Amino acid sequence: MKQTMEILFSGRVQKVGFRACVRNAALNLGLCGEVENLSDGRVRVLVTGEEVIIEKFLAMTYSCPRAIIRDVKCTGYVLTDFTDFTIKRE
Repeated sequence: MKQTMEILFSGRVQKVGFRACVRNAALNLGLCGEVENLSDGRVRVLVTGEEVIIEKFLAMTYSCPRAIIRDVKCTGYVLTDFTDFTIKRE
């Protein structure tokens, strides 16, 4: 069943190419959504897809080079149909 999750990453996740790596992982798995930097240093991801695919996506984010993920918070979000996976710029 399709769902949308909000994922908040903290650690060294900004200015290390993490958003691009997250986007590539999502696109490789056929997921849609968006990723953006937050002003507090975290990275926020909204992702829509099957639960098992989102879990695989989460595992793939840990292999992003130069990023050091210290904490991940996942919460359910209103089902959102994205057309692609985009990087939101400030």
